[in-house]
Amino acid sequence: MTPAATLLPVPVLAPLGLAALLLAIAHWLPPRVGDLVAIAAAIAVAALCAWLAMQATHGPIVHWLGGWTPSTSPRPGVVLGISLRADPASAIVASFCAFLFAATFVYAWGAFDEVHAHFHVLMLLFMAAMIGFCLTHDVFNLFVWFELMSVAAFALTAYPLGESALEGALTFTITNALASFMMLAGIGLLYARTGALDFTAIGHAVARLNGDPVLLGAFGLLAAALLTKGAILPFHFWLSDAHAVAPSPVSVIFSGVMVSLGLFGLTKVVTQLFGASTSIAALVHTLFLWLGMATAVVGSLTAWAQRHLKRMLAFSTIAHMGVMLIGLASASAAARGGFLLYLVAHGLVKGALFMIAGILLATRSAAVELQLRGTARALWPLGLVMMWAGLLLGGMPIGLLHGATEILGGAISNRLIAAIILVSTAFTGAAVLRATLRIFFGLGGVAGVERRGPTEHESDMPRPNVWLMTLPCLGLVALASVPREAARSFIELTAIRLAHAPIDMTAVMQRGHLPLAYLGPGTMLVLLGLSLLRRRPTGPFARRMARLEAFPFGALQAAHSGILADYVVWMAVGLALFAVCAWLS
Repeated sequence: MTPAATLLPVPVLAPLGLAALLLAIAHWLPPRVGDLVAIAAAIAVAALCAWLAMQATHGPIVHWLGGWTPSTSPRPGVVLGISLRADPASAIVASFCAFLFAATFVYAWGAFDEVHAHFHVLMLLFMAAMIGFCLTHDVFNLFVWFELMSVAAFALTAYPLGESALEGALTFTITNALASFMMLAGIGLLYARTGALDFTAIGHAVARLNGDPVLLGAFGLLAAALLTKGAILPFHFWLSDAHAVAPSPVSVIFSGVMVSLGLFGLTKVVTQLFGASTSIAALVHTLFLWLGMATAVVGSLTAWAQRHLKRMLAFSTIAHMGVMLIGLASASAAARGGFLLYLVAHGLVKGALFMIAGILLATRSAAVELQLRGTARALWPLGLVMMWAGLLLGGMPIGLLHGATEILGGAISNRLIAAIILVSTAFTGAAVLRATLRIFFGLGGVAGVERRGPTEHESDMPRPNVWLMTLPCLGLVALASVPREAARSFIELTAIRLAHAPIDMTAVMQRGHLPLAYLGPGTMLVLLGLSLLRRRPTGPFARRMARLEAFPFGALQAAHSGILADYVVWMAVGLALFAVCAWLS
């Protein structure tokens, strides 16, 4: 066994072991030891996963737990063991997860001293689950890590133990528990039909059973579960309620990486389990494409209509998940590479923005845009960071996020889809810029549709160290501003592994430089200008136009009712949509 294969379980086992150790001895430790241990563990895991990613460029790294390799099976073609597998894409996403946890631990330094490192225990369990989810090559263990990730997230959402936090955690728990049941049912169907749980063995069986209706049902259940975690319409309703009430360090992880891991897991399911099924490929390239576009539009419009910062950022995450799903739905290897770059770039920007929202909540005891207007002038350097992050989020032609958008646009070569991507991201960027100018500089016209958005009454981390909390924000935004060419060679390698096809990245990037590419930044600036110049409607015509403007946003707000039963019904509608599309295919 190579050194890389020997070390492959360490990124999963080390956080689990440290979490158990901290839980046992935390009451006897000095206050800052939990912070130091958590930061050191996250940095070490990030570095190890990055090294594994580089080693995997020469070929996948596989570790069979307990030595149960396929050669030990008494029957040819039957795989008894459980494996971890690091390809460049899986390892770099795992490394990014650990890196974002390290930044979050620095951001939360000293904020949870009174609970004796229990917060760090939950976060280390959360990190281990995410990395196991990235590296597993066994579909049942994909469910195990999915479930551990969900359980840790439930507890972290409810961590403040306030009424809003418990309500958000309940919504999160029920919807994601239903997703777990769907995932387990899909795995059961898959095992009943293929007799395998290993990704490779299932892929071979699916190739022999192409078009089997049981496999279509299994895929629909697996996809619905992962789309729930990925907050894709109509499975997305839980996300804003959970993000709005979770502690800000937890929201950083939720929006920065947890939600996008659902789509990354779906990418592995599509390419490694069902890649040989033509019927499922057709379903992916049609249904997923339309779901992605609908999610991008609904998420961006609803984000524009929010006044609570964390809710606005949560709906922005939903919009960008729709963009990622569009990349996943494409048959292009380059689009898959753009999807991976988008995952990392979005996580960097969104993590920084949730950190800034947390700083405002901790220092001003509020996170409502209208309530905070002009109250954070003393923190104007932080406002400049937020403004830059908003520009990156909205499509400013610089940095990794814009590079990923151009790769997606060049790979898909459909101007309507490209326009939807650019305009939807423009709405999310404009919403962030509108809030920045109001909060830090006291600018902006009267409130528009956002004045009717829901809000929360919550508190955040006590005794904030503002400048220490600002450092990881600066680091994340600086990394997101790196030119896309810095990631070009690795995008090519990871996309080849995901889509099993070569990429002419030069041609893709040239196609991405279209006049349409300026539609996003232009729309963002127009929206921001209209918000700054907005005046209270006084005449009959102006009031009529204001009511007309508010109507679609009011309908979107009404759909996001906050009622758990409504969200479950929408999940059932999503499953029915899968069934109808599978039957038509």
